[in-house]
Amino acid sequence: MGLKAMNSKKILTLIFPFLALCSLHPAVSSAQALISGLILTLLFGNPFLEHTKKWAPKLLAYSVVGLGAGMDLNVVFKVGASGVGYTVIGITLTLLVSWLLSQLFRCQRDSSILIGVGTAICGGSAIAAVAPVIRAKSEDVSVSLMVVFILNATALVIFPWLGHHFSLTDTQFGLLSALAIHDTSSVVGSAAQFGPKALEIATTVKLTRALWIIPVALLFAVLQKMNSSEASNQKFKKPWFILGFLTMAALVTWIPAVKPLGGLVHFAAKRTLVLTLFFIGSNCPRKAIKEVGVKPLLLGVSLWVIVSVSTLVAIRSGWIS
Repeated sequence: MGLKAMNSKKILTLIFPFLALCSLHPAVSSAQALISGLILTLLFGNPFLEHTKKWAPKLLAYSVVGLGAGMDLNVVFKVGASGVGYTVIGITLTLLVSWLLSQLFRCQRDSSILIGVGTAICGGSAIAAVAPVIRAKSEDVSVSLMVVFILNATALVIFPWLGHHFSLTDTQFGLLSALAIHDTSSVVGSAAQFGPKALEIATTVKLTRALWIIPVALLFAVLQKMNSSEASNQKFKKPWFILGFLTMAALVTWIPAVKPLGGLVHFAAKRTLVLTLFFIGSNCPRKAIKEVGVKPLLLGVSLWVIVSVSTLVAIRSGWIS
């Protein structure tokens, strides 16, 4: 190895930890962390690949547990009881359409599942919860998250315009944002442009929908166990972090003294999730990304358009209110 190559490798071993630490800063978004990790690896490689592959799934699970500290189960149950019908139907149909589109586009199984649950429930958080359950590869997780991030950015521009174009009320737009936009952050950003009442409704409905991560992840855990027992003797890994998520939410909701600490835990979990996304991006070599191709993007866009249009029609027709 030449002197120049050795110096480049040494510099990379310093830059990589620096960028990882930077991803913990509140100013760094999930998309920025994922993309920076991906670009760094594609251009220069990952000098800590063995370690990042080991820590990414662990941090992902711990982050999901911590995110439970941001849930208020009283609000969730109150709002969820009134909308449980269209929620179940919406999630089920979204996952079904996602599967049909994946067959049409011949997408890989894991990326199709992750895009489906991300669209059906709450974007990156749902992907983060389901990825360890189905043992998704880093490249499938990265591509699925990138698709979600692209559509989130698009929604911030398109949805407020759609709301005004179709003369939606604040309540209608709040519901549309919560049910058709992937991540909570983009739901909040879109609804805030429309009005305070739309923002309140959108945030509450979206947080309520986020709790459906638990039954959906458990469903895929059961399916994964069935497939594992048929395909191989590989030991099934139980999704303990789903129980941790629910336990954390219950503690913060029903023990008032824990609530301030819960806020800190939730904040820390969001930052460790961003760090995890940096690791996930850095775990994807050029060859792996190339193998995944553009099919997941076609799947994600097609599914999102179908969900958005059908939700808008259902809201304007009074089926969802």
